[in-house]
Amino acid sequence: MSDPFLRFDTISVVFPGVRALDGVSFGAHAGQVHALMGENGAGKSTLLKVLSGINKVTEGALWIDGQRHVFANAREALAQGIAIIYQELTLSPNMTVAENLLLGQLPTRNGFIKRRQLRERALAILADLGEGDIHPSTKVRDLSIGQQQMIEIGRALLRDARIIAFDEPTSSLSVQETRQLKRIVKRLRDEGRVVLYVTHRMEEVFQMCDAVTIFRDGRHIRTHEDMSSLDHDTLVSEMVGRDIEDVYGYRPRHQGEVVLEVDAIEGRGVKAPVSFAVKRGEVFGLFGLVGAGRSELLRLVCGVEVPTAGLVRFNGEARRFKSPAEAIRAGIAMCPEDRKSQGIFPIASVADNLNISCRRFFTRWGVFRHPRRERATAEEYIRRLSVKTPGPRTAIGTLSGGNQQKVILARWLAEEIDLFVMDEPTRGIDVGARRDIYTLLYDLAEQGKSVVVISSDLAEVSSICDRIAVMRDGVLVEVVARDEATPERLLGLALPA
Repeated sequence: MSDPFLRFDTISVVFPGVRALDGVSFGAHAGQVHALMGENGAGKSTLLKVLSGINKVTEGALWIDGQRHVFANAREALAQGIAIIYQELTLSPNMTVAENLLLGQLPTRNGFIKRRQLRERALAILADLGEGDIHPSTKVRDLSIGQQQMIEIGRALLRDARIIAFDEPTSSLSVQETRQLKRIVKRLRDEGRVVLYVTHRMEEVFQMCDAVTIFRDGRHIRTHEDMSSLDHDTLVSEMVGRDIEDVYGYRPRHQGEVVLEVDAIEGRGVKAPVSFAVKRGEVFGLFGLVGAGRSELLRLVCGVEVPTAGLVRFNGEARRFKSPAEAIRAGIAMCPEDRKSQGIFPIASVADNLNISCRRFFTRWGVFRHPRRERATAEEYIRRLSVKTPGPRTAIGTLSGGNQQKVILARWLAEEIDLFVMDEPTRGIDVGARRDIYTLLYDLAEQGKSVVVISSDLAEVSSICDRIAVMRDGVLVEVVARDEATPERLLGLALPA
């Protein structure tokens, strides 16, 4: 095999209090899809930020086509033909689809944008992505998360990059969009580009990738150039440093009375009256393809959106919540799908994010923060949930996705919450952190709490939930018991007739 087109040479990155990368060395070849795998916090995203010029290396350098590089900024990386598609989107929500696609390459004349040419180029890109139904003048904020991800991919393809890196690209995509992405990745490989592919989905590694590099605790563990000699169990054990027999670890438990009863609720994204009930101690699943109305339904229940009809009965009391604050005071909390924009304050600390909804440290003279108690609360839940962070004052935006999710969960554990609504709780989270989160959900259920899990992951809902409600095109189709919830049946109910 020829020399690697891209080579990482003893790359180390040190942040205050943590060594994010420690002497990482490996290469990736042109015309190859090279997977990067490891638990959250293993160093994959840090490495991509080195490649893109965002993170500065403490030691080491990059070699691209035989030339040594140390990028000072993202502009230098772009000039070398590098495009990174991050899991956390970097689009401008108030700009149109066309403007986002061609940002930095807008066709102009005398300082004015040539709108017709902009529209034509955007239409061609959207057709290439298989997203011809999206209008170029649509504001990005009005697109689904999956559609926004495809726009991010389209923007990278436009740059005609020699090296393209994908960070969890299918975590928000529909089945159709995932198929289209796979076709795009195959085309890029056939064109002789270097494709780096970060994913936690094992099936994607074995279906799409030609090589895989394993990271653990910021170190390069091993690179497999021959995928035919690699199996699922070996990959998992190298990632986590131990054997994980069953990532889901389902635990049956006693279920009590009905806690939440949704009665003929309707509203934005829900096209017909929906009714279902959740019991105390139950893990209740809500499955459907992207755009099925799963998240929209629970937003109506949790007060994020006001329903146009119907109501909920929670702990025996009829309610129609007008805001998330009302739902939280009643004992319902929702962990949103989009952690970055809806779940955290990225530049605030872990402690501030954890305590933001549970600052009940009041005095008889008024409302005052109590920094010592807040720090003690943060330290307690960092320890209980094994959050990987240098300390409570670390900005939460620097943590991995799995650890951010644990902090969001800790926020509600510190509250008096009876019903936890988890929207895609393991999106972009590695196998080890997944098991931690599933264990936590089972613990909550065994304590008499109720858990609703919204997920597009068939294996997840069929493995961890006691019952699964299937939605299709804004309608609840059927509620299926666990022992009948085969992946084939759930997918059959979710697909259009």
